[in-house]
Amino acid sequence: MKAYYGLLCIAVLTLTGCTEVMPRQRGALALPQMAFTPDPLEFGFRQHTAFSKEAAAGGYGGGGGGCGCN
Repeated sequence: MKAYYGLLCIAVLTLTGCTEVMPRQRGALALPQMAFTPDPLEFGFRQHTAFSKEAAAGGYGGGGGGCGCN
């Protein structure tokens, strides 16, 4: 029974952190530090090089050979 109350308490505390973000607030929350890739151009270059060398596309674009001339 104590475990049930403990889980209930954790669920209530977790759900109180959820909130809806207004469209006008999204710009302030989209900071460059929060991006998965800090430099999108370098990330694209590395992805292009990787799938050119592997002769396969990892879901990022078209297929290619080993020459890198996609």
